[in-house]
Amino acid sequence: MTDKMTPEQRHLCMSHIHSRDTKPELLVRRWLWSHGYRYRLNVKGVPGKPDIVMRPYHTAIFVNGCFWHGHDVKLEVRTEKLEVENSECCKIPQSNREFWVNKIRRNQERDRQNYQVLQENGWHVIVIWECQLKPDRIKETMLRVETMLCDYFLSLHRPKMVLYPTTEDTLLPMAAEKENEYEKSNNENN
Repeated sequence: MTDKMTPEQRHLCMSHIHSRDTKPELLVRRWLWSHGYRYRLNVKGVPGKPDIVMRPYHTAIFVNGCFWHGHDVKLEVRTEKLEVENSECCKIPQSNREFWVNKIRRNQERDRQNYQVLQENGWHVIVIWECQLKPDRIKETMLRVETMLCDYFLSLHRPKMVLYPTTEDTLLPMAAEKENEYEKSNNENN
């Protein structure tokens, strides 16, 4: 299918696409807020500048657009020929294909690096894809996110177990009676 816009029109159209406050991001934020979760947006001090940062949970949430981050797209170069296998939710345009493949590949590589740095620094990373926020899937997706947040919170705030010595390991004297009297009465009963 050929592009129906001139290159100038396409450029203008693409320049109006923003990376903040996207519709999928707003859906996630609205759901989190209505369920009592509080967060910060696009924190520069956190590697990768995640869309949503939840410090009490030590969690960074990325809400990725399927096209811009190449959700389930296979990009390979074989024998000087570019092979692209589109996914259900992401189709690489035929026009200016090399540009788009390189752009998406760079985005994917940057995402992997950001996730790795965050995990090495003890952060939990949740990636939510645009296709997971369709009306028929949003509830399932967000319940899964809530379960992950609860697990992360519990893992951070789980009390440390203290192991006490068992009575088999040490002979402890009885506090209420003298030791000798107890042994005498116990031996008489047997």
